[in-house]
Amino acid sequence: MNKNSSYSQKILATLDFHAVLERCAAHASTSLGKSRVEELEPSGSFDEVKRRLQATDEAVNVERLKGGAPFGGIRDIRPALHRARIGGMLNPAELLDIALTSQGGRRLQRFLESINEDYPVPLLVESTEPMTDHKALEDRIRQCIDENAHVVDSASPELARIRSELRGSESKARERLEQMVRTPSIQKMLQDNLVTIRNDRYVIPVKQEYRSHFGGMIHDQSASGATLFIEPEAVVQMNNRVRELKLKEEAEVEKILRMLSALVAEAADLLVVNVEILGELDFIFAKAGLARTMKATLPLLNDRGFIKLKRGRHPLIASENVVPLDVELGGKYSSIIVTGPNTGGKTVSLKTIGLLSLMAMSGMFVPAEEGSQLCVFDAIYADIGDEQSIEQNLSTFSSHMTNIIRILREMTPKSLVLLDELGAGTDPAEGSALAISILDYMHRMGCRIVATTHYTELKAYAYDRQGVINASMEFDVQTLRPTYRLLVGVPGRSNAFAIAERLGLSRSIIENARGQVGEEEQRVESMIATLEQNTIQAEAERATAQELRREVETLREKLNAERHRFEEQRDKLLEKAEREGREAVAKARREAEEVIAELRRLQREEAGGVKDHKLSELKKKLNDAAPELRSKQVSQLPKKKPETIGPGDEVLVTNLGQRGHIVDVVNAQEYTVQLGILKMKVNKADLELVKQAPQKKAEPPKATSSLKRTRDENAKMELDLRGANVEEAMIEVDRFLDESYLANFGQVYIIHGKGTGVLRAGIQEYLRKHKHVKSYRMGNYNEGGAGVTVAELK
Repeated sequence: MNKNSSYSQKILATLDFHAVLERCAAHASTSLGKSRVEELEPSGSFDEVKRRLQATDEAVNVERLKGGAPFGGIRDIRPALHRARIGGMLNPAELLDIALTSQGGRRLQRFLESINEDYPVPLLVESTEPMTDHKALEDRIRQCIDENAHVVDSASPELARIRSELRGSESKARERLEQMVRTPSIQKMLQDNLVTIRNDRYVIPVKQEYRSHFGGMIHDQSASGATLFIEPEAVVQMNNRVRELKLKEEAEVEKILRMLSALVAEAADLLVVNVEILGELDFIFAKAGLARTMKATLPLLNDRGFIKLKRGRHPLIASENVVPLDVELGGKYSSIIVTGPNTGGKTVSLKTIGLLSLMAMSGMFVPAEEGSQLCVFDAIYADIGDEQSIEQNLSTFSSHMTNIIRILREMTPKSLVLLDELGAGTDPAEGSALAISILDYMHRMGCRIVATTHYTELKAYAYDRQGVINASMEFDVQTLRPTYRLLVGVPGRSNAFAIAERLGLSRSIIENARGQVGEEEQRVESMIATLEQNTIQAEAERATAQELRREVETLREKLNAERHRFEEQRDKLLEKAEREGREAVAKARREAEEVIAELRRLQREEAGGVKDHKLSELKKKLNDAAPELRSKQVSQLPKKKPETIGPGDEVLVTNLGQRGHIVDVVNAQEYTVQLGILKMKVNKADLELVKQAPQKKAEPPKATSSLKRTRDENAKMELDLRGANVEEAMIEVDRFLDESYLANFGQVYIIHGKGTGVLRAGIQEYLRKHKHVKSYRMGNYNEGGAGVTVAELK
């Protein structure tokens, strides 16, 4: 479309495009973005539209992930930059806006770069690349101007000195007048006991009759004339000094502002580029905000004249009132002729097709279901509504013809043409013939056409032409109301007889009227009614099938996601199991080596007379050193029970996870096993034959000791910790659990009392992590309740 064409602007207004822009502008954060929205026009370039939509899509994803982009502090500083460039002096507020805008631009750039690391937004990041950093200028401005746009004392040493002296002079003048005000002899001459300011000079309010007692100058008087605001002669010199210092202050402030304006002028061209980019980004995020509020989706684009709207909605009609539109154009047929009576929604359907196409060509998401397709046309033309011009003395027909002639002159095969009530406003016979001729010309041209008409003759036209299809707006005869649904493939039919009968018109009159209508026309109406009914039924079945397909797709996606999640979790668990297995084996090896070293030390020190309790402790330590993962795996495998085991056979002690050799047979169910330097009696059920010994007697080790793992008769199943603190309790619990584990207890009772609950919480936290504890619970009512914790051992 030609940007400077008034006709183009007229088309945009006809299709309500400007109303959509107003809604989009409401989502802009800055005046820069609002200006860009107001200037937006559709593009006929496929690549440009594709780029626009990609940028909008990236902004939509940023809003979804982060809730929006930071545009705080950004202003339209272009007028100030222009004045600085031509040598003008900027005021503090303008300078502060420049600093804040530069800072806001840098913040936005960093924000998009950080987003791009996690979720690619290449177009948005690329658009910020030409931006330049002006932090030095920002810092210089912020050193001189505070948040309230006031030049601060520290802006220059001279300004600090002047303001310090000024405050001192003002203080002296005020104190001198306050002394006068507090003097009793003077108070009676004053209207009020206060010091005020007139014309930037300190004065006091004096009664009219005492004006000659003070001398000095009169600066003002009250409305009644009873009070004069006099600057006493005693403070004239002080006020003069204050005025002199204020002039110096103003001169120094101006000097600072000119210095800052000169710095801005040096960077003005680069700052303008930054501002233009920030405005473009705000404009893109405004389109994203509009998409969010309209629940719009990204349309698929093509440049082959194909439109497929899935439940497209007119964006300016309230969601609770709008009827979704399903339409396809440019595939099997390039022209749609919508026939039928008024008030059925034909014009709204026409505008919806045109407006959604304009929105897509402007880089906006469209209010339709995902998968909708729209084409990038080189132009969209529309003749919609009654445009009768009183000033030009044109009739409705003449106005329509003027627009259509212009469309015929400018359209191309890549154009979309929307015609409302084609051929209306003149004699029906001539109007229908003219409408058929115009449609024929446009159809041969190859452009895409959607036209509405009253003429019955155009129903036959659509049947006779290849690539042209009839359509109509559904009408509910039962409620006598239109449903506003577009039925493609079904021509419109007259519902006059049915409506009249529903309203109560005499049947005889209706039958008489039917007789006036030709038999051929009645047959056509009956065929159309049947076709309409079949189409509605097919639409309902198609909607049901689509809903079922959507459910299947959703379930399939959910299943794929679950499978993917399961595979990830499985890989993580396997990796964790391998890591824990390696750690457990390394730990077991270290602890086993420590046990062996300890046994060797005891052997040397006690010459084979190792005490039973020391052997029990070392046996427990060796037992604990067995990797937990390996123990579980072994326990799950069926044990290889030996039938005959003899001295010298290599066996696996399953409950210890250690290999050893048979030294002696105690009886049919018990054997003496040599584990390293440790000799112990083991039940046959805990042995697995690994390797038969050669047919020679194995020599027993020199110094050995034996240990039989049986339940310690002195071990107790309960531990009373009432009165102990947490640290003491942990030591006792650890010892108690080790003894209970060696005694093969299934569960034990730890008595801690109810109290404050601190001891109970500490004990249960310790049990949760202990290697011998399988689970724990609070005691039942008959076990001591909340005062007892019951631990189940592995």
